[in-house]
Amino acid sequence: MAASKKAVLGPLVGAVDQGTSSTRFLVFNSKTAELLSHHQVEIKQEFPREGWVEQDPKEILHSVYECIEKTCEKLGQLNIDISNIKAIGVSNQRETTVVWDKITGEPLYNAVVWLDLRTQSTVESLSKRIPGNNNFVKSKTGLPLSTYFSAVKLRWLLDNVRKVQKAVEEKRALFGTIDSWLIWSLTGGVNGGVHCTDVTNASRTMLFNIHSLEWDKQLCEFFGIPMEILPNVRSSSEIYGLMKAGALEGVPISGCLGDQSAALVGQMCFQIGQAKNTYGTGCFLLCNTGHKCVFSDHGLLTTVAYKLGRDKPVYYALEGSVAIAGAVIRWLRDNLGIIKTSEEIEKLAKEVGTSYGCYFVPAFSGLYAPYWEPSARGIICGLTQFTNKCHIAFAALEAVCFQTREILDAMNRDCGIPLSHLQVDGGMTSNKILMQLQADILYIPVVKPSMPETTALGAAMAAGAAEGVGVWSLEPEDLSAVTMERFEPQINAEESEIRYSTWKKAVMKSMGWVTTQSPESELTNEIIPAFQPQS
Repeated sequence: MAASKKAVLGPLVGAVDQGTSSTRFLVFNSKTAELLSHHQVEIKQEFPREGWVEQDPKEILHSVYECIEKTCEKLGQLNIDISNIKAIGVSNQRETTVVWDKITGEPLYNAVVWLDLRTQSTVESLSKRIPGNNNFVKSKTGLPLSTYFSAVKLRWLLDNVRKVQKAVEEKRALFGTIDSWLIWSLTGGVNGGVHCTDVTNASRTMLFNIHSLEWDKQLCEFFGIPMEILPNVRSSSEIYGLMKAGALEGVPISGCLGDQSAALVGQMCFQIGQAKNTYGTGCFLLCNTGHKCVFSDHGLLTTVAYKLGRDKPVYYALEGSVAIAGAVIRWLRDNLGIIKTSEEIEKLAKEVGTSYGCYFVPAFSGLYAPYWEPSARGIICGLTQFTNKCHIAFAALEAVCFQTREILDAMNRDCGIPLSHLQVDGGMTSNKILMQLQADILYIPVVKPSMPETTALGAAMAAGAAEGVGVWSLEPEDLSAVTMERFEPQINAEESEIRYSTWKKAVMKSMGWVTTQSPESELTNEIIPAFQPQS
C-alpha cells in the first residue's frame, strides 16, 4: 500500500513561508496543489525601545532549518519519500532589513522589521530634499517616503551602527531583505552562497526602479547606499541555487516572492482586476493591474506583482497596506493578557456580538494606507462603565475590517471598477466572526479558499514552474479548481455605513499624537551604546 501511495504522488514542491510572527515549511503535490504536510515555529519579536521592532536573523534562519527537518520527518511518518521534493520556493515578510558579513556569515545587527519606526527623523530630513514638483522617489519606486521601506532602515544602520559602517568600508557587508538572507545562507553562505533577490522584494526597498527593473543609481545616491552591497535582482521563478545542507540537500531553490505577491499568485489572481486581501500581522489588499504601472491618487502603493520567469513579462499591482491586523490580537494576548491564545478572541467576541460603541484604532506604527500618517498612535474610544474585555476584543476584530474597507474604497476609486466580492486568505481567516464582520462592513461577499495557505502555495507554484524544474503548470486549464467558503453580508447597508462613519471619526482622533519634539523620536538620533563608534 505504502509503495503504491508513493508512486501515485508524483513530484512535490516545498515552500518556506517566513512571516513576521512565524516561519513555516509546507509541502504540496504539484499536480493537485494539495497540502501534504507542514511545520510551524513562532518567531520572537524584540522591542528594545518604543517604536522599535527587531528580530534575530540567526533565529529566523534556524527556524527555517527546523521547519524543513520537522516537515520531512512528518512526511516520513506518512510514508512519503522526500526525494520526491523537486524544488523549494521562498516567500517572506517584505522590507525587513538585514546586513551581514560575507566573510563570517554573521549578521552585523538585528533585522530591522518593516513595522519599525526608528527612522521617522531620517524620513523627515530626506523628505525635505525631494522637490515638491518632482517626487522622483515616488515616480521611480511607486512608494511614498515612509519608515515602512528598506532604504531608510539601511540608511539608519549605516548612520548608527559602527559594525555596519566598518564592514561597508572594508567591502565585507551584504544587504538583503529576508529572502536574500535566507537564499544566501541556504545555498552555502560563506561557501559560495548566492546573493540575490527577486523583483517583488526589490520593489519594496525604495532603491529599485519598477519601470527598468534595476537598482537605480539616482535613488542609491539620494539615500547614500553603496550599490555593491545590494543583491542581484532575478525573476520570481528561476533556479537561484541548490540547498547545501539538511534533509533536502541538493534540491533547487527556484521560486522567490514577497509574501503578498506570493498570496496573489496562490489565489491565482492572474487576470487584470483580480484582487486578494491577506490577513496576517498586517493586512494587504493587492489588485493585479497587468503590464501597466497604475499610480494611485488615494494612498495606495504601486508595486511589482510577479515576474514568473527570466523571459516572462512583469505584472504590476496596486496595494493597500495596513500595518496592524493580526498584530492587534497578539498585542491583546502578550501586552494586555486578556486572552491566552490568539484563537480565544473569537470566543470573547462571540459572547457579546457587538463592540457596544467601542472603537479601537490600532495605529501602533502610525497609519499606513490610505493615510500615511506617521504621527498617529493607537486609541480605544467610546468606552463606558459597561465596556468589558469582550467588547474590546470585538472592537479589535472590527478594526481589521474597517481598515480593509478603507483600502478597498481607495482601490475602487483608483480602478474605477468596484470589486464585486473579496478573495481572502491568511491566518486570521479561520476566524468566522471576523469573516462575517468583514462581509457586513464591506457590504460585498467575502470568499475564502478552503486551503488558507495561499502564500506558501504561491511560492511553491513559482518554484515548481521554474525553467529546469517544470513540475507545476501555470496554464489556466491546468490550475486545479479551489473549493471556496462564502460569507454574505447579513446587516442592512445603512447600519454598515453608520458604523463605518463612526470608525472614521475615531481614526481622526488617533492622528497627530507624536510630534518631532517628542522623546520617542529624539531617541532615533542616538547611537545604540553597544555600537558606539570607537573614538
